[in-house]
Amino acid sequence: MGGSGYRRVVRRQVARAGVNDGPRDLATETPIALVHDGSTTAVMMASPTDLEDFAVGFSLTEGIIDSLADVTGLEVVTHEQGAEARVWLRPGLAARIAERRRHMAGPTGCGLCGIESLEAATRSVARSTASLIVRPADIAAAVAALTDRQPLGQRTRATHAAGLYRPGEGLLAVREDVGRHNALDKLVGHAARAGVVATDCLVVITSRVSVEIIQKTAALGAPVIAAVSAPTTLAVSVAEAAGLTLIAVVREDGFEVFTGVERVIADGDAAPF
Repeated sequence: MGGSGYRRVVRRQVARAGVNDGPRDLATETPIALVHDGSTTAVMMASPTDLEDFAVGFSLTEGIIDSLADVTGLEVVTHEQGAEARVWLRPGLAARIAERRRHMAGPTGCGLCGIESLEAATRSVARSTASLIVRPADIAAAVAALTDRQPLGQRTRATHAAGLYRPGEGLLAVREDVGRHNALDKLVGHAARAGVVATDCLVVITSRVSVEIIQKTAALGAPVIAAVSAPTTLAVSVAEAAGLTLIAVVREDGFEVFTGVERVIADGDAAPF
């Protein structure tokens, strides 16, 4: 299994100008098993890139670990069918893995079963008290920078990206994946492994904002998220409860702020874009 995140195929293009056979790069989608202390916690369909980041980020956002200090070992093993991201944890965390597995148990395709699982899906997150202030120019710059830092997306036109942007410094990191949640998990894992504190940063993402995106942003510690598409109602409710600033529908000429408007300050009467 290649780790580039794409594979070149030959396809036939049919257009008014004619028919021709030629190459196209397609995003790789492959099963990735997240394995903790020798037991599979989840199998995700994802891009086979930055899997160490993915394993750490998933562990953090799912509450399996509290910090990178809880990880004693990390290994990625590739197979013909996919890959395993193996994580070894400090003693005492086995109960968390068992609890998560109990919540997720159920018929194939169900995903969530029982009241406890529903509560886990809409779990509360720590409330942010970060004092970050952003200006419209910051949002525009973050989205523009993210657009320029998506080699896999530009090649395949089939992936999402999540970036971490610090006003005054620029885009610190970007992670891409066929899944928007996976891209953000990879970003969370990268930040943890690089020792980046995100309380003075904003997350910028190329997708709609679901409740999981809000929960993962809160786990990262970033107080602001900016997205190119709209949020769901539950995402807005959880962002409000978490004290996050949720900015969405970002376009060249503006954006919409759904929660935490006090963190967004316009630059006087001058056009910010």
